[in-house]
Amino acid sequence: MKRIALTLVALILADVPAVLTPASADEATSASIRNCEWCHGSSAQGYMLAPRLAGQQALYLEKQLYGFATHHRDDPFSQQFMWYASAAIRRATIRDLANYFASLPPRSANDGHRELAERGAAIYEGGVPTANIVACQACHGPRAQGVRDIPRLAGLSYGYLKRRLTQWDQGYHGAVPSPMPVVSHSLSVEDVKAVASYLSLIQ
Repeated sequence: MKRIALTLVALILADVPAVLTPASADEATSASIRNCEWCHGSSAQGYMLAPRLAGQQALYLEKQLYGFATHHRDDPFSQQFMWYASAAIRRATIRDLANYFASLPPRSANDGHRELAERGAAIYEGGVPTANIVACQACHGPRAQGVRDIPRLAGLSYGYLKRRLTQWDQGYHGAVPSPMPVVSHSLSVEDVKAVASYLSLIQ
């Protein structure tokens, strides 16, 4: 993976246009995008431990990449892979790549536990009043599409969502200040599984 990260850093330094499409990307940009997709999957739909980038909010992607580069996002996989891969990326290039991946059509991971989806939907839409947890949709929107630097959650993989919710509770930080540590700390293990399952199944 370190070799892949080195290649990504070397290739991603090329200038890219402000608005990218696969057809308009030059050879160097196309190569850097392909290197991102080695971990994030074909068409950036996510692969193994790497989340889907396609259809994510552009401003969220931009801030996360900058957060990796400045070590503000500090979970173990960020430290192992993304700190190194993003270390030399220029801010303008980060913005262009964020816009490119945001423009790709997302597909639902569809890998959660269906028997938990109803409970997850209830938590997402109504929160957990007894634990003083506000509805997730208050920030992420009624269909979990996200807005600006608040991420789109709909259709992300169950494993990724469950891991990130757990990491918030473990004290790891995001790229920007967030209420998620408090929210995650108040969720039970079963609540986390239910929310992650529901979100992975919607588009």
